[in-house]
Amino acid sequence: MEIKVTLPDGQIKGYSYNTDISAVAESISSSLKKNAVAGKVDGKLVDLHHRLEKDCRVEIVTLDSKEGHDVHRHSTAHLMAQAIKRIYGGTKVKLGIGPVIEDGFYYDVDIEQPLSVEDLAAIEREMNAIVKENLPIVRREVSRDEAVSLFADLEEPLKLELIRDLPEDAVISIYDQGEFSDLCRGPHLASTGQIKVFKLMSVAGAYWRGDSNNKMLQRIYGVAFLKKAQLDEHLHMLEEAKKRDHRKLGKELELFMFSEESPGMPFYLPKGMIIRTELEDFSRGLQRERDYSEVRTPLMMNNRLWEQSGHYDHYKDDMYFTQADEAKFALKPMNCPGHMLIFKNNLHSYRELPIRLAEFGQVHRNESSGSLNGMMRVRTFCQDDAHLFVLPEQIEAEIGQVLDLIDHIYNVFGFEYKVELSTRPADYMGEESLWDQAEAALEKVLQNRGLPYRINAGDGAFYGPKIDFHILDALKRSWQCGTVQLDFQMPQKFDLTYVGEDGQKHRPVVIHRAVYGSIDRFIGILTEHFSGAFPVWLSPVQVKLLPVSVNHADYAFEVKQALAAAGIRVEADVRNEKLGLKIREAQLEKVPYMLVLGDNERNSGTISVRKRDGGDAGPMSIDELARLIAAEIAGRK
Repeated sequence: MEIKVTLPDGQIKGYSYNTDISAVAESISSSLKKNAVAGKVDGKLVDLHHRLEKDCRVEIVTLDSKEGHDVHRHSTAHLMAQAIKRIYGGTKVKLGIGPVIEDGFYYDVDIEQPLSVEDLAAIEREMNAIVKENLPIVRREVSRDEAVSLFADLEEPLKLELIRDLPEDAVISIYDQGEFSDLCRGPHLASTGQIKVFKLMSVAGAYWRGDSNNKMLQRIYGVAFLKKAQLDEHLHMLEEAKKRDHRKLGKELELFMFSEESPGMPFYLPKGMIIRTELEDFSRGLQRERDYSEVRTPLMMNNRLWEQSGHYDHYKDDMYFTQADEAKFALKPMNCPGHMLIFKNNLHSYRELPIRLAEFGQVHRNESSGSLNGMMRVRTFCQDDAHLFVLPEQIEAEIGQVLDLIDHIYNVFGFEYKVELSTRPADYMGEESLWDQAEAALEKVLQNRGLPYRINAGDGAFYGPKIDFHILDALKRSWQCGTVQLDFQMPQKFDLTYVGEDGQKHRPVVIHRAVYGSIDRFIGILTEHFSGAFPVWLSPVQVKLLPVSVNHADYAFEVKQALAAAGIRVEADVRNEKLGLKIREAQLEKVPYMLVLGDNERNSGTISVRKRDGGDAGPMSIDELARLIAAEIAGRK
């Protein structure tokens, strides 16, 4: 019996019944077989020894592909679990799950002994020994009863729980390598000898299946790469990330602080407030040019509003509630319902649309204490929200203008970005036909603009699909910030209307839009992106005056007054300290310009300029420096 296989290039080749994926790869080229680690049959990932039983589409997965990396890392997770079992005894270690994550993997284990850095080194040594053994990794499919019997004999209660929760018609597969067996869908490498470079990184606590009612397990994190140079680069990036950590720099540069009196809620210090104000003013100016109207809505509103909008059903576990006037109120987790009320406050004609309402709105979300992370995950933050109320025929043009605005702002900070189209989630609200219409409209905008994007299926907001922007920082880490969401649901929920050209009432469409996303988080991202050395326009202190001695303090204050009058943020260090110390401290503060003021400068009415990134810039007049800095500020440099 011959099976017809369609290859990615459209070529159709015939193979014997039960031919495996490895043979298909070899028939294409010997080099492809050498690099193959898995296959895709009709879009489903399978092992190389998977046998073909019917006509299908086949794609060979190579080790250097994204899916190949995942197969390699998943196999390394199993390798680590086997090593742990060998070291601590098979029945003394209870295995949870071991998925692939970015750059690596983890495995949750239940073991009495708290694992230390020294323990991780011992586990690594055993992993390397198993690699040298080059054990075949073999998949076998078993019945539910066989799986239960196997893991009962192995005394693996967590695996038994996973089996119990599998659907009745689930295919249950087990992977064996030497004495080690694990429950897994796969696919995996053909043998442990194919596993390349890895390193175990850390241990953390993790509740089984993410439920705080379950037992706390130990989660062991590792990374895996194909070459040692890639691992070395990754470790270097981690060290660089530590230096750039916004929590560390925020404290050193006196930007923001946190207090146990208000967990997860940032306090802005004067210098941090300067950065935040500059970011808001920058965005505010661009929005003013684009005919946005700025509004402000209350922090707390009656809970019936959140029930009406649908936010209560989707966010109630993360919302803060209180009682007032015998009614239930909630701190807002989103700004959109307030904007719906503002639109509804007046009768609108089609001639007024689009109406663009913008707000720097403070929102509150009751995040779990374990998830809090500096400015990156907080319980209160400011969203640079806007809601555009548009006619159906205005959708494409308005979204296009929003995309231009986002692109402009990200370019100012030097951010590259990637785009995702997130589609209908499982808990979507409203009619399926309206969702189809909204998704098609967003896809049309992206395609017409030639903007590359990928589909992120099922990750849309509960009220509409969205275009998400993922910016890449200086370390090429990805952060989801900007979003454009198309919403046919909220106008229905709030019965929003406008009077059309025919004199009848019609329903507007709402476009939700954010660029920074959370301003607080964006500040954290910028702090790490610039390593605290903010561009001149954002720097809390743009010029630091460094008099050589106390005898030059009067001249320092003259210079300070002149620069401040030119709109430049300037500080004078008039302490009776050595000049070298003042220069070092100003460098640590990452001030863009440092001015050394001594006898020569005072007598000539000039200044000696040192740049943060360029050393000694030599003498110049106060006016020259003021013009130079003003030009940099105007150019957002």
